[in-house]
Amino acid sequence: MERIWIYQANRTLNTEEAELLLEKMDKFTEQWTAHGKQLAAQALLRYNQFLIIRVNEGLAKATGCSIDKSTDTLKQVQQELGIDFFDRMQIAYRDAEGIKTVSRPAFEKLIESGAVDENTIVFNNMVGNTRELEINWEVPLKDSWHAQVFEV
Repeated sequence: MERIWIYQANRTLNTEEAELLLEKMDKFTEQWTAHGKQLAAQALLRYNQFLIIRVNEGLAKATGCSIDKSTDTLKQVQQELGIDFFDRMQIAYRDAEGIKTVSRPAFEKLIESGAVDENTIVFNNMVGNTRELEINWEVPLKDSWHAQVFEV
């Protein structure tokens, strides 16, 4: 089973930023270990905004300390790039123009105005494995955890 973590940037990365992010995260995943065991890990970037780190836990499981190392590395990279990957109050959704990222209050106003409705595609960054990523990551608002928080 592949376990994943999704980190959403507060904005879209440009080409140079995306390349630098992946270069640094690739270097990290190549030497990433848990209790001395090499992790079979990979860093991916989707839509130049979502960093996905995946680990094949059939070979070796990530542990608390190893996960801390990955977040510490990402925090260093985000400082270098001037991007925030840890603001959990940002909501990403898709509209006719593309992917947008807004604050929770702004998202609530979009719902109130009708610009966002139950069929708007949102990103469920809480998925934990590659199967969930393919099925439950980009889903209509009504089918996501967001529907429990926001009244639509």
